[in-house]
Amino acid sequence: MPLAPDSDKVIAAIREAAEEDIMPRFQRLERHEISEKNPGEVVTVADIEAEHRLTRLLSDIVPGSAVVGEEAVSKDPKILNYLQGDDPVWLVDPVDGTANFAEGQRVFGIIICYLVKGIARAGWIHDPCTGRTAAALAGEGAWLDGERMKPAPAAALEQMIGTLNVGYFPDSRRKAVREAGRRFKKTFSYRCAAHDYLALAGGTKHFSLYNRLWPWDHAAGVLLLAEAGGHTARLDGRPYQATGREEGILSVSDPESWERIKNFLNSA
Repeated sequence: MPLAPDSDKVIAAIREAAEEDIMPRFQRLERHEISEKNPGEVVTVADIEAEHRLTRLLSDIVPGSAVVGEEAVSKDPKILNYLQGDDPVWLVDPVDGTANFAEGQRVFGIIICYLVKGIARAGWIHDPCTGRTAAALAGEGAWLDGERMKPAPAAALEQMIGTLNVGYFPDSRRKAVREAGRRFKKTFSYRCAAHDYLALAGGTKHFSLYNRLWPWDHAAGVLLLAEAGGHTARLDGRPYQATGREEGILSVSDPESWERIKNFLNSA
């Protein structure tokens, strides 16, 4: 099995799903095409059909590989067990930022990651509204439509822009993190991991903090940021692993700033 698949074929598959299943429904969804898979968590017909298409196309690119898609796992959690096997695995988030998509907002994306024995070897994040695709192959850098991606330069805490996703923290800690966030220049949420990681790797955001970790949300973005020169780790300093569900990761534009933000949040 290849350590990394043909990136051009993967990008072609992603764009096909965007053009055939997602964008024709953007701002045109009927009420019956939106449903709630979990309390407060919506899914649309675009998510389901795009994932079906990507599952078929990606499996053909690497025969014998397994696909772990967000919507498939929501129906059968046992599919996550593929992450523990020896076969290569595709992680698929067909429409990241589904709530935005369903509301007609232009902040959503497609996220794909290719794992070999639990290690991310390649990742892609596609913005269907702009048609731009970021890609990272392990050891080969991060690229946005052929241009090298580069994180924001180091800055004082008071000059940093980032995201503090506190919704899944315990109530007591959530309040403390929100209060600490006032120290930064600006904090806000896209409600979309795809755009968070594009901003981090592209230099328009300094940091993001997440507590809930589904692998399809983060594995590709963590690789993209690392290949651009940024840094991600759990809050206890241990590396992020796509095969784990340990809570709490901090992604920052450079390793030194990661230490400063972590220490500040811990003290807060």
